[in-house]
Amino acid sequence: MRESVIKRLIKLVEESHIEELEVSRWGRKVRISKKARIPSAQNPSLTAFPVVSAEQVPAAQQEAVSGLPQAEQDNLVDIKSPMVGTFYRYPTPGADPYVEVGQAIAKGSVVCIVEAMKLMNEIESEVSGRIVKVLVENAQPVEFGQSLFLVQPS
Repeated sequence: MRESVIKRLIKLVEESHIEELEVSRWGRKVRISKKARIPSAQNPSLTAFPVVSAEQVPAAQQEAVSGLPQAEQDNLVDIKSPMVGTFYRYPTPGADPYVEVGQAIAKGSVVCIVEAMKLMNEIESEVSGRIVKVLVENAQPVEFGQSLFLVQPS
């Protein structure tokens, strides 16, 4: 969808009593919802969660997983940012983070938000498992494809 169409949809949601709006057009889907007065858009087709081996994990990330047995290191799932934006661990300032190291997560669990163009995009896990490492500090810029979390699948 074009940016002007998305902006009009956001304005419609902001100015109405609508809590959530989902639009599908030409194979693309946009969902806009009001949560704590912050608009949210999500496109599940943008999420990418490739499995990486320990050899593919950068040196800084190796420290985080070095205490795990080699078999577990080889099976870690790398949750990556599907877009350029700002990484947020918390739904709102002062709230608890979406996930913590050691926490069990289910497939579909929201693990963070990446803000892009003033839209808050909830990033969901595509695997069940345990968070091994949070790789980005809160409110830091992230690049497309940058690793955000390491997950030990269950």
